[in-house]
Amino acid sequence: MSNTVDATEANISQNVLAVDLDGSLIKTDLLYESFMLLIKQRLWMVFFVPFWLLKGKVYVKHQIAQHIDFDPEGIPFNQRVIDEIEQVKAQGRECVLVTGSVDTLAQKIADCIGLFDKVFASTLGEKNLTGHKKAQFLADTYGEKGFDYIGNSSVDLPVWEKSREAIVVSSDKRLYEKASQLTTASWFEMPKVNAKTVLKAIRIHQWVKNVLLFVPLLTSHQVLHWDLLWHCLLGFVAFSLAASSVYVLNDLMDLASDRQHATKKRRPFASGALSIKFGVFLFPLLLAGSALICLLLPLPFFYALLVYYAITVFYSFSFKQIMLLDVITLAVLYTMRIIAGVVLIEVPFSPWLLAFSIFIFLSLALVKRYVELVKLALSGKEKTAGRGYVASDSPIIAALGCAAGFIGVLVLALYVNSSQVVELYAHEEFLWVACVILLYWISRMWLLAHRGEMDDDPIFFAIKDKASLITAVLVFAVFVMAI
Repeated sequence: MSNTVDATEANISQNVLAVDLDGSLIKTDLLYESFMLLIKQRLWMVFFVPFWLLKGKVYVKHQIAQHIDFDPEGIPFNQRVIDEIEQVKAQGRECVLVTGSVDTLAQKIADCIGLFDKVFASTLGEKNLTGHKKAQFLADTYGEKGFDYIGNSSVDLPVWEKSREAIVVSSDKRLYEKASQLTTASWFEMPKVNAKTVLKAIRIHQWVKNVLLFVPLLTSHQVLHWDLLWHCLLGFVAFSLAASSVYVLNDLMDLASDRQHATKKRRPFASGALSIKFGVFLFPLLLAGSALICLLLPLPFFYALLVYYAITVFYSFSFKQIMLLDVITLAVLYTMRIIAGVVLIEVPFSPWLLAFSIFIFLSLALVKRYVELVKLALSGKEKTAGRGYVASDSPIIAALGCAAGFIGVLVLALYVNSSQVVELYAHEEFLWVACVILLYWISRMWLLAHRGEMDDDPIFFAIKDKASLITAVLVFAVFVMAI
């Protein structure tokens, strides 16, 4: 009896652990990661992909891999799988990485964690090492039941059928049950995608910025016109869906830089909580929903939204990497919301309102960059990832930001002293109080940023900041009193 037990233990100790890469060892998919990098680094080469597909999926993988600069640092690994590999290695067993991904990229992943004895991956001219092909390869190499296999999808069922033990890395219990019918199985249960994660991905909290669409309705004193208010509500939803579409696209483009950021690395796509494939389908779906709502609104609003979307896409691909142009673009994007509100209710443009918006939001965009640079300096780093700034730029950024904020208040003061204000306000002298309040608020925002007491985003800081909320109420009250 003891000899039988010893033989069984010896057999297990010689058993190889084969590990799948995409969705198992890592929480993402290298093909989609590579494709997004190709768009980011070599956008013009995307037009070659359909022609590469004519030569097969493996050829596409290799062509993309040859034209990108791939860095595995920051890729979200599945810690539970890594723990399992470390335990197996401690037992003296061999661990191999077996994947349909490109051999060059797979090797970089393996080198990054340094736990694998061998790497088997798809090579140019060979078959795609997935499904039945992977199952047969492992059976030929280690013998049927001569290996344990860690996988994550139904494609791995043929592999589990030939393995001694199946380790299922998935949130799908039915997949685990299917694997259990084929061989001995263990289940590494993964968190399911829920509504909270999706809402975080579309940044629904950012929708509050689109309240700016209602500003022209307020400043033109037409807030009680219900048809215009209804238009603004529809416009708000359309603008929010379009903005969320860009946020998703932006996150897909910025995976590498987000993973190096202290807080952005926790975003759903960067962390692997949501798959890139899901994001590729999500952003056009959001855009389509926005376009459908636009059918119910004035055509100029659609044009304004189209311009906003185009500028945001340029920002995601290029402008955000160019110092100063990035913050100017952000100020323009905030102002585009006000412009969209103007054309939505079809009132004349106010150059005073647009100028005030540009300078105030430029100041707030510079606050955002200033806070990031201060944190960068505290972390001991000098250059921002994916940006055109260095930590030593913070003093000049602060100077530019304070100046922009004060110019915004100056624009408001000039408006109060203009002839146009008399047409809308019976007691325009009250508006001077608003200038003083805003002067206090913008100065306080910069002082708090200098002290390191502000989050990355000054808009959301202001929403949560009691003093900022009181300031907003006071300014609103002043404008009401002036009517």
